[in-house]
Amino acid sequence: MTRTLLVIDIQNDYFPGGVLPLWRAEETEARIVSAIATARARSERVVLVRHVSSAPTGLFAAGSPGSALRPAILAAAEGAPVVIKHHADAFQDTPLMDALAGSDEVLICGMMTQNCVAFTALSRLADGLTVRVMGDLCTAPSEIVHGIALNALQSKNLVITLEEAWPALSSD
Repeated sequence: MTRTLLVIDIQNDYFPGGVLPLWRAEETEARIVSAIATARARSERVVLVRHVSSAPTGLFAAGSPGSALRPAILAAAEGAPVVIKHHADAFQDTPLMDALAGSDEVLICGMMTQNCVAFTALSRLADGLTVRVMGDLCTAPSEIVHGIALNALQSKNLVITLEEAWPALSSD
């Protein structure tokens, strides 16, 4: 089985000083950087997703510093494909399926749990793939929004933890 870690929207606008800072964004980013290292150590693939808006200003405005992927993510995932999206669903109108060619399982992490993560995880365009959301590697505007979104995704049996994704992680 070939797995890919799909890292969604770890962009400057979601961090302190950005247009829409999220709950525990920096902690989530640090856990994702570690997960990227784990995936790479296990010869699993990594694909990054970046949301770009067509609006001239605001959240993820094209060319704005806020729309850039975070430097720590880019460094950890050096050489990984970056898929640009314009909708919440990272599969919609993007070449994501091409970037995932050969993968049977996709582990999703990133921002925002209730929006881009959920819509990507539930996308009908992902039919044929085993899709899981790594709940402890996602965040949202608040803890309660994050929890509600994870609860809804769990009702579809889509949520796993870092330990469930890589069970031997604690003994590495």
